[in-house]
Amino acid sequence: MSQSAAGGDVIRLIGVRETPLSIDEVYSAVGAPGAGGIAVFAGTVRDHDHARAVTGLAYSAHPTVERELRAVMEKVAADFPVLGLAALHRVGDLEIGDIAVVVAAACAHRAEAFAACRRLIDDLKANVPIWKHQTFADGDDEWVGAC
Repeated sequence: MSQSAAGGDVIRLIGVRETPLSIDEVYSAVGAPGAGGIAVFAGTVRDHDHARAVTGLAYSAHPTVERELRAVMEKVAADFPVLGLAALHRVGDLEIGDIAVVVAAACAHRAEAFAACRRLIDDLKANVPIWKHQTFADGDDEWVGAC
């Protein structure tokens, strides 16, 4: 368990869902009386990738996904003075504009919150077993590893 200086668990929300994600839910989960900064990142499905038109995509995850996500979050909590962390990722079929991932970090100061939030999304994309299957307007498709 990742502890704050006050002794509470700083990982407030963690999940992989087939249903739409809420930025408000993630933001609300990390709030703390000592938080002077809350940084939130929301990744959305865009209509292009590498100059190719994207028509949709699907995310899939390994059964260990939440365990791996928790490990990433615990490392962020160990490296930054976070008061709260949250991360949600969507799986299944998504449309252009849908929210695919939302992460947040609350810290006493904004610079720490920005840095912790950036590390959280970067490490999630690099280490959590979630894969993206993109479909292009020309009918072609591709798998993208560890998103």
